Amino acid sequence: MKAAACVLGGLCLALAATVPAAAQRARPTPPAVVPKAPPPPPPPSPSPSRARLFEPQDLGLTEGPDRAEWQKPDQIMDALKIADGSIVADIGAAGGWFTIQLARRVGPNGHVYAEDIQPLMLAAINRRVQRENLSNVTTVLGSPTDARLPAAVDVVLMVNLFREMEVPPSDPVMLLRNVGRSLKPRGRIGIVDFLPGDGGPGPAADQRVDPESIITAARAAGLQLVARQAVQPFEYLLIFGNGR
Repeated sequence: MKAAACVLGGLCLALAATVPAAAQRARPTPPAVVPKAPPPPPPPSPSPSRARLFEPQDLGLTEGPDRAEWQKPDQIMDALKIADGSIVADIGAAGGWFTIQLARRVGPNGHVYAEDIQPLMLAAINRRVQRENLSNVTTVLGSPTDARLPAAVDVVLMVNLFREMEVPPSDPVMLLRNVGRSLKPRGRIGIVDFLPGDGGPGPAADQRVDPESIITAARAAGLQLVARQAVQPFEYLLIFGNGR
């Protein structure tokens, strides 16, 4: 019995010695702590439109002494058949440089409507018209979607304007549609802009307007492309008529 007790006692001691280790092995492992992912960065702010309205304080940039040499106003007016007695409109006239060219071409029997959506531009045009002693120019305050021209205009001219027409709240399709309504049945719209790429007096390459995008907008406005020509070396001219 004593030997049995020792055996049992030894067994008991052995069991007692092994129980803590077994219990430690059986103890559940606490879950690993996973670090929290950092919060996602806030969405980027919308980038501003690459185009902006031409500001009155920048008008001096449009008055370079060589502008007539590279812009070729006589070529543009000839292509649009602007002559003595024509009724024409200069949309986005800014400081009136092209307005004066038109007024001289149409003469006292014709008339020029110089439109802009910025009153300060119209004030600059009125001062210029007075200095030039012209009586055949009327300034018109338009809106981003309607030039508010009178009816029965022979020719509407838009020079280096289209990228500004894409600045909200402007809508180039709506503006062109409203301009088209002011034309005579055989009236024409001439859009002049800089050729794609760098070089010359125009804006940077990424701010120039692809002529195909102008043609697409004009078609959506119900206009039809009737002629297209280069105004070398820096510009192109698109001529539209009413598609109706």
